[in-house]
Amino acid sequence: MSTNDGLYISKRNRQGVYVLIGICLFVVFTPRLIDFFTPEQTIVIESEEIAQLKKAFRDKEVNKNRTNRYQSPFRVPPSMFNPNDYSLKEWMYLGLTEKQANVVLKFTKHGVGSNEELSKIFVIPKALYQLIKDSTVYSNTVLFPKLQNSEAVKKEKFTPIEINGASQLDIESIPGIGPFYAKNILRYRERLGGFVRKEQLLEVWKMEEVKYFEIKEFFVIDLDKVNKIKLNTTTAAELKAHPYLNWNIANSILKIRERKGGFKSVEEIKESILVDEELFNKLNPYVSL
Repeated sequence: MSTNDGLYISKRNRQGVYVLIGICLFVVFTPRLIDFFTPEQTIVIESEEIAQLKKAFRDKEVNKNRTNRYQSPFRVPPSMFNPNDYSLKEWMYLGLTEKQANVVLKFTKHGVGSNEELSKIFVIPKALYQLIKDSTVYSNTVLFPKLQNSEAVKKEKFTPIEINGASQLDIESIPGIGPFYAKNILRYRERLGGFVRKEQLLEVWKMEEVKYFEIKEFFVIDLDKVNKIKLNTTTAAELKAHPYLNWNIANSILKIRERKGGFKSVEEIKESILVDEELFNKLNPYVSL
């Protein structure tokens, strides 16, 4: 090739190109060769190190649990106790506020006979109840000992009243009930068709839980006196008038009756998407075919 040719590369330049290519190959392949000939290193954790790690994890969990326990405002009773005998300060010692403790005293004033009744006192938090439920003892005396010493029931034992057949005067004769509560109980009894459970007294307008616990033992219930709605002949207005129902549910039940040509069992009202299991159980004592 002539030196005058435009593609001519001198010997010196060719040597420089070869050197540059060599350097590039060295830079690219040297790390790969080093990695290839270097033996792999395995990280081994000795059993002692594993034990230390486990211990550190356990200590962390223990400290976490201790922190959570120390943050609880409630205490375990120092000894077995009768909730009916506890004072304001003793309830506050367990972690209740003064206001909460005063509400509890209103309940225990009339007597609490079991842990089940104690758990229903709404101001006692579940966390506190869990701490005290295994430390409670109850005497075998009749509930409401303080009421038995009151003016209303002195010298004679009060005879429970059958609530579904009682008059307003009968209900007013119960200690702690005046005309106001008596009228409200009778109004709600009429709307229901009769009481089937004592707990339904809590559904009476203006009935407080304290008042309910005070009076519930003075009632008995005769289920034979409960008035039932006949599902195959009732009207939407009659259904809607029941406190557990409204227009939408009443119309839904009647549409199912129309489609079926009449109900063959009470359970068929559950075909309404508006009648769930809870509502059916509440309504069941008040309906028939």
